Amino acid sequence: MGRLRITGGRTNVWGRVSLRFSDWDFKSASQHGYGEDWPLGYKDIEPYYDLVEKYVGITGSAEGLEHLPDGQFQPPVPLTCQETLFRNRVKEKLGRTVMPSRNANLTKPLNGRGPCHYCGPCERGCMTHSYFNSAFTTVADALGTGNCTLISNVMVHKVLMDPERNRARGVLYVDRVTRQSREISARVVILCAQSQESVRILLNSATPQYSNGLANSSGVLGHYLTAHVRSGGGSGEFPALGAKASLGAPVKPLGIYIARFRNLRNDPPYKKFLRGFGYEGGSSTKFNWGAPGFGEAYKKALREPRTSIDITGFGEVLPRWDNFVELDPDVKDIYGIPVLKIHMSDGENERAMIQDMGDSAGEMLEAAGAKNIRTYAHPSAPRWALHEAGIARMGADPKKSVLNQFQQTHDIKNLFVMDASGFTSNPCQNPTLTIMSLAVRSCDYLMSEMKRNSI
Repeated sequence: MGRLRITGGRTNVWGRVSLRFSDWDFKSASQHGYGEDWPLGYKDIEPYYDLVEKYVGITGSAEGLEHLPDGQFQPPVPLTCQETLFRNRVKEKLGRTVMPSRNANLTKPLNGRGPCHYCGPCERGCMTHSYFNSAFTTVADALGTGNCTLISNVMVHKVLMDPERNRARGVLYVDRVTRQSREISARVVILCAQSQESVRILLNSATPQYSNGLANSSGVLGHYLTAHVRSGGGSGEFPALGAKASLGAPVKPLGIYIARFRNLRNDPPYKKFLRGFGYEGGSSTKFNWGAPGFGEAYKKALREPRTSIDITGFGEVLPRWDNFVELDPDVKDIYGIPVLKIHMSDGENERAMIQDMGDSAGEMLEAAGAKNIRTYAHPSAPRWALHEAGIARMGADPKKSVLNQFQQTHDIKNLFVMDASGFTSNPCQNPTLTIMSLAVRSCDYLMSEMKRNSI
């Protein structure tokens, strides 16, 4: 899934899991000796996490974990009986933390948006605006200021340059309806089209000065592609504990999150891989669709509830030069814009991590007393796009990175890239909360620089 071509983009369909990064993530290279540290730390972004969480509305519980910082939470969505049983037994027997998922779903009213009333699934739309979607939050608020113009049905594909001043002067776009090209002039250009699409624009914006992609004097643009591995996990059956199957029952918008437990401070390093993974999952109660027989006996057996818990691991992928994107010289999209060719493979670290995801899922389900446990650990590359990041990475050294800590390109001072393409690494936590918080921080910097006429 690349650019979702509607107002609001991916926030129309995202899973809404919203987790903070910590200095275990921002400074992971210093701790584990692999890759590069981010050019900022947790204290730099912490106040922006606070601001974004209060605006978005994140449900969650405080757990006091150093590697998964607590936030400004609305009350958590209650766990089911099975999820509570699972949480308590996993903590008691294995010492691992299971919590209500931290999600961008309201449990209290916020700025005219109503609390979730469990009508789901969320990705089909929300009439009460209870889950965060930029189309009815940030975009609507921006338009409400009178200082924002929304141009729909267009595809930006090139940043226009003033070569004599080494400044971006605007963008070129294609009208999706008329197929006509048009220009927009700007004092500052900010790309935030999603990692692959923003980098696609930069690669398509090559000039004689930047022949291998705009703002790419380092040669790093397009390299160090990362995307979470999520092909290991498991499921098991639990007692129904009074739950009944129904086709019209309330749909809980979220389940559980299991915090990372490998390679933590004061623990011996895990020998099989660097970094770590968390799990997303939850319980469900369904009809016994495999019931035998027919007639009354079948109907009775069908109604016997089948309750299970499923958990899926989300693991960090180490950034490697040989995972990269480039322009495909032979393929263009329907608008005539060259598309990306993606080169992606898992390394030994990812393969070992996926296996541990499956093994550890089975271990936790067994500790919780589950029956008929099923685990899996499949190869994940090639895979569908999942939290892709890192292909216009931030860094303190312009020779090894595309952006500085404020997501400003090293080469062109009025060109910014404010999405996950700037991530120096891609921790196992979902990235959206950090994308938004970094964008607010970078906009604060941009406004202060513009007021000083430094940009």
